[in-house]
Amino acid sequence: MKTFYSLLTTALFTSVLSHSTLKAQTASDAPLPLDPNITKSTLPNGLTYYIRENQKPENRAMFRLVVNAGSLQESESQRGLAHFLEHMAFNGTENFEKQELVNFLERIGMRFGADLNAYTSFDETVYMLEVPMDDEDVLNTALKVLRDWMQGISFDAEEIDKERGVVIEEWRLGRGAQGRLNDKQIPILFHESRYADRLPIGDVDIIKNAPRSEFVDFYQNWYRPNLMAIIAVGDFESDKIEALIKQYFGDLKNPENAPERISHPVPDHEATLFSIETDPELQNTQLQIAYKRAPSPQGTAGAYRASIVEQLYTSMLNQRLGEKVQEANPPYLYGAMGKASMVRNKDVIVQMAVVKEGQYEEGLKALLLEAKRAQRDGFTPSELARIKSNVLRSMEQAYAEREKTNSGAYTGEYTRNFLQQEPIPGIAKELELYQTFVPGITLQEVNQVASNWITPDNRVILFSAPE
Repeated sequence: MKTFYSLLTTALFTSVLSHSTLKAQTASDAPLPLDPNITKSTLPNGLTYYIRENQKPENRAMFRLVVNAGSLQESESQRGLAHFLEHMAFNGTENFEKQELVNFLERIGMRFGADLNAYTSFDETVYMLEVPMDDEDVLNTALKVLRDWMQGISFDAEEIDKERGVVIEEWRLGRGAQGRLNDKQIPILFHESRYADRLPIGDVDIIKNAPRSEFVDFYQNWYRPNLMAIIAVGDFESDKIEALIKQYFGDLKNPENAPERISHPVPDHEATLFSIETDPELQNTQLQIAYKRAPSPQGTAGAYRASIVEQLYTSMLNQRLGEKVQEANPPYLYGAMGKASMVRNKDVIVQMAVVKEGQYEEGLKALLLEAKRAQRDGFTPSELARIKSNVLRSMEQAYAEREKTNSGAYTGEYTRNFLQQEPIPGIAKELELYQTFVPGITLQEVNQVASNWITPDNRVILFSAPE
């Protein structure tokens, strides 16, 4: 099990940049189509499902149970129970005693601790299964497990007490340098928002003492069909899987008088917020300047084109920042800028540099000056032509290798579509959009991005270094 929440660390930032193409979004309001290779529908009880045939890996199917609820939905007396509940899903259900469930999951190849089989975030909880497709009984058992996770977790009092120590140990292992840094930076990043008080790992006292009734209350309120999705991608026949989804999940009920799922904003602020932290176990000195902003529109051809423009800007700026590292005495060890989804109702632009100890001033100056130079003087026609060529070639390669795409990549896309309405038009349509839009994007459009992104409000500066 893993507690997951997005933080502005080097790992997250690298991930954001690598996925910018898939997040790319012209002047048209025409909605993007759904990839014709996907079966997407909703059962009468509100359960959404996605099905796609895919042969990589062969003879395997990947299932995801996506719950549109996480630590943000906890009450004060439940802080940490969304994540704890995820643990309890593997400690006995209506149709499977604990060891019986564990034995089945291990038999189909789930490796606890090595493979990620579930995670809890601020806004969602996701369970994962990978199933061999050469045994009908295994497939049916896996679907029965998913159904039990949806509305059949036992919450045996003895098992809850046994698991308290496991969750506390997970909390303890997270108390390293990065954990201590998160404790200090997250309240600054999520200034005056509920996110600052609802870290998924929760409150240790509540983890130690919460009664069974609190687990059941959270589970019954939030694990309901109209807040859940089943995703199935693999080497199978779609019609067969769709029939099984209707069979296993069609009769699930939503609770009466269920609480409304509320979106919690991250408030804007005019002043620049600062976090300057040191820790003896940190391995490097890092500077981050985050500019929070409303999420960009998604789902239309116009939004897609706008995101391509942003992608071209970040690619050119990061190329310039990368060239600095090749200098004889570089001002930083690594420098980059990019855009990410901070949480569902907030995007963030991040300028980041990893610097040598004691050279934070040089690194910060170089980072800001390069962005300012791009904003003031813009990029050159040759830079834009080169980046356009690169992104088109990258998309063409992705299309050429589409048959090699692992099922896990699709389950991730469909999870984001369900939770964040990320468009999923498919690689063929995306290539068509790139080939249509990229040639017509002007240097003036790209140069304008910096002025839209770098603003004095909603700015947070994070500095961390070895003590």
